[in-house]
Amino acid sequence: MASLNTLRTKFGVILSIVIGGALLAFILSLKTEMGFSGEDPKVGEINGEKILYSEYLAAYEDVKAQMGGEAYTDQQAAQLLSATWQNLMADHVLTPGFEELGLSISEQERAAMLKGERHSNVYSSLFTNPQTGQFDVAAVAEFLSQVKDNPQAQKMWSIIDKQAKLDRSLAKYMALIRNSAYANKLEIERGVKGANTTFGGRYVAARYNTIADSLVTVSDAEIKQYYKQHKNLYKQTPYRTISYVEFDVLPTEADKEQIAEQARIATEEFAAAADLKAYVRDNRHASIAQSYVTSTQMTAAEAEALTAGKVYGPELVGNEWRASRVVATRNVADSLTLKHIVLSYTDGELADSLMTAIGRGASFEELASQHSIATETASTGGEIGTIAYSTLAPEFADALNGKRAGETVKVVFGNVIQLMKVVKTGKVQKHYQVASLVYPIEPSQDTKRAIHTEASTFAVAAKGSQKNFDQAAADQNLTPRSANIEDSERMVRGLNGSTLEIVRWANDAKVGDVSELIKIDNNYVVAVLTGVNDEEYKSVEEVTTQIRNTLLRDKKFEQIAAKMQGATIDEIATSVNTKVSEFNGVKLGAYYIPGIGVEPRVLGTITAQQTGTISAPIKGASGVYVVVVDETTTAPELQTAEQEKVKAQAEAEQNVARRLMYAVQEMSDIKDESVKYF
Repeated sequence: MASLNTLRTKFGVILSIVIGGALLAFILSLKTEMGFSGEDPKVGEINGEKILYSEYLAAYEDVKAQMGGEAYTDQQAAQLLSATWQNLMADHVLTPGFEELGLSISEQERAAMLKGERHSNVYSSLFTNPQTGQFDVAAVAEFLSQVKDNPQAQKMWSIIDKQAKLDRSLAKYMALIRNSAYANKLEIERGVKGANTTFGGRYVAARYNTIADSLVTVSDAEIKQYYKQHKNLYKQTPYRTISYVEFDVLPTEADKEQIAEQARIATEEFAAAADLKAYVRDNRHASIAQSYVTSTQMTAAEAEALTAGKVYGPELVGNEWRASRVVATRNVADSLTLKHIVLSYTDGELADSLMTAIGRGASFEELASQHSIATETASTGGEIGTIAYSTLAPEFADALNGKRAGETVKVVFGNVIQLMKVVKTGKVQKHYQVASLVYPIEPSQDTKRAIHTEASTFAVAAKGSQKNFDQAAADQNLTPRSANIEDSERMVRGLNGSTLEIVRWANDAKVGDVSELIKIDNNYVVAVLTGVNDEEYKSVEEVTTQIRNTLLRDKKFEQIAAKMQGATIDEIATSVNTKVSEFNGVKLGAYYIPGIGVEPRVLGTITAQQTGTISAPIKGASGVYVVVVDETTTAPELQTAEQEKVKAQAEAEQNVARRLMYAVQEMSDIKDESVKYF
């Protein structure tokens, strides 16, 4: 049965929704103070429809609850924000679109989903019987009875219900579109030919680099004409450009020498400590490993010292001075073959009764299959496999210390109780619990103050304009770097650490504005906004080099192709001062042609060329090619038309399903300005 507490565990910290609601009320009560000017600010748009802060925050809190609470890393934060936009897109694009198509979920269908008459991924994932692995209708009823008078749980249920309806509508839409995909007769015939036919022959390759770029003229007018004809190739996301100076807070040579001395003195104290555990408690640089390891899991130098009862170190390892010392030892098996029965932490009485039954000879395997909630192992009698003792969590390592084959222990760990049976033990070895002393090489307070003063001096001198910024950089012999920050981007490429503060500043700044001193992790940055580009396409100036290279290739192709003359492929090779090479075993579905490389146009020509005829010059990626197919080998038994039809149909359906949501999202005009607030 799914209790309210179980659903909280599965669905995330739902209390954050209530907290988020209170936070929203508080924020909106401070509109003027926060610069909202008495309005609910815009966070973005979807198809021209404004997404206001209050709506975004509600969606954000819902997603945060589903994902299990706060985001603690930049990557988690990015995932959370991306999922929020997916939810908003569902509300503003998918759900209205489904309703317009008649794909909405009726109450009768929803009831059928709750009863298990129609499958629901959402309901099934939350209300699955751990013993049977099947959707538990009774668990749904029990949960709903618990939430009746609980506003928090009701909110939880509304989110679950909404997701289930959306998932069902999306499944219908996917099926509708997938069923419209089909493999036609020509595709099947081409697939059969491609699978069963191999080609062999000869080719001539004349590389573009045989003609110097200086011998080919590309005019500005030609570049502009190409740009005009191919403008869609140069679409871009609007972006802002900053120039910035970073002040790295790094340790000086004096800092390094001082830390080395501190590590040496500390190691002497570490070695002399009578009560090692007390020493570790009182020293922020010291720690005790939770697991026990063998000497083979240490470095050779560390093992030599520790197994002899000595202190290892201090040694410089990477960017840290390290020392270690043995705290305790155990003579235990290096590995254990285990089986387990996993129970809920609320099933303490059941755990005790099972331990009693096992002690009286009951079959552990049968009890595991009957009672364990770990469905993956219950079906095999609770079998886990062989585990190294050094990898066990402390609770298990302590409980299994010295246990022999056939013995069973009870371990309470996390929110479960595990009954662990030792099936087999490995070789008994000495294991060591090690205390470590670590002194990282880092800048001293004096160094930090000096760099902060340097950065502050620059920030004051640079204030006011880009001219001041450039002059301050020149005066302090600093070289600014440049970076583009695209709309909705939350990081600055080239800078390490969390750069969100710089991004937010850049989004609010005007060209020529200079930032205050911004701290990024341990370093400092001062930036100036040098440009804002809101154009839909890159300018012709930005892509001139790219276009010039394309036109150079095209003109070189024309020159080389004009030289390729002759009645035979050997004569053609002579005309461009190269040789004839061979290709073998080429198939239509090949990606790479041995000797030629990745050349799709050459591959297409080979597989379509009539045997014995010389192709026209082919414009490849790296050169001009001429091919002649000498032999075509067909093996009809490799792929039949029926087999190809099944394969092609499956691929067509998979391609539609894979591209569908991407296509819908591309059609939706989404403008994300959430970086200003989240």
